Amino acid sequence: MKTLYLDCFSGISGNMFIGMLIQAGVPFEEFQKAMAQLGLDGYSLICQPVNKLGIQSVYYNVLLDSEQDHHHHHDHEEGHHHDHGHEEGHGHGHHDHHNHGQTVKTAASLIDATGHHHHHQHRGLADITAIIEASPFTEEIKQKSLAVFQALAEAEAKVHGVPVSDIHFHEVGAIDCILDIVGTIWALDYLHIEQIGTSALHVGSGFVRCAHGIMPVPAPATAELLAGLPYYSTDIEGELVTPTGAALVKTLASYAGPRPEELIHETTAYGAGTKDLAIPNVLRGFIGECKAF
Repeated sequence: MKTLYLDCFSGISGNMFIGMLIQAGVPFEEFQKAMAQLGLDGYSLICQPVNKLGIQSVYYNVLLDSEQDHHHHHDHEEGHHHDHGHEEGHGHGHHDHHNHGQTVKTAASLIDATGHHHHHQHRGLADITAIIEASPFTEEIKQKSLAVFQALAEAEAKVHGVPVSDIHFHEVGAIDCILDIVGTIWALDYLHIEQIGTSALHVGSGFVRCAHGIMPVPAPATAELLAGLPYYSTDIEGELVTPTGAALVKTLASYAGPRPEELIHETTAYGAGTKDLAIPNVLRGFIGECKAF
C-alpha cells in the first residue's frame, strides 16, 4: 500500500503538513486551484523554499488579507490562537504566535466557546460542514475533512466545558482552518496515499500565552487530541504540535510508533514551520510501499 510515515521530531501543524506534501510532489498551482473551489475569499496562499538548519524544505501558509499590513503569517489550524505552536496560539484571537514553534492557528485562535459576540463573524461546525459539503470534492475528501473538524470541535468543547454546538470558529481563523484541513486531505488524495503512520510527536515544552491566559504545553485541546498517541517533551521551548496538527494525526493515522522496517520509501519530503529553533523546525514525511498497518 502507498504509505506516508510522518516523522514528527519537531512537531506538526497544518501548514507544515501541506508544505511537506507539496515538496513530495503536489503542484502548488493545482493546490491553489483546488482550494479556490471552496469559495472562500480574503486570503492568499504562500509557498516558498526555505532552509532550516541545512534541510531544504517548503514553507506554506495562509496569508489573510486583513493581516497583510501586519505581516502576519497564519498557519492555521487554527489558530491563531492556538494552533498552537506551530500554529500557535490559543485564545480567541486570531493572531499568529511567532514565539511558538509553528505558525499557529487553532482552535483557540479559531474558537470562541464563550458565547460572547465579537466584531468578527463566527462560523459554527454546521456552517463549516455546509461549506465543505457544497464543494466539488469527492465524498471521501469531504468526509475525512469533516471528521478532522469534528475531532477538533469535540476536544475544544470538552476543554471549555460546553456543547460541541457552542463551539464557533472565528471568521478569520475558520478560513485558515478550513484551508489547512481540507488542503491536507486533498493533497493526500492527490498523491494517492492509502495509509498514514506517525512517529511519537515532539510537543515542545513550557507555557504559551493565549486568550485564556498562560497555558501549559501541550495546550489543553491539543492534549485532548493526543490521547492514545505517543508524544514527548524536550528542552525545546514552545508549542510544536498545534491543535490542527494533532487533529489531523488523530483522525488520519492508523499506526503510531517507530518507523516500520517494512516501509520501503521512495520519497522524503520536508515541510517547514515558521520559527527557527535549535533543531530543524520541519515535518519529515517518508512515502513508499508498506504492508497494511
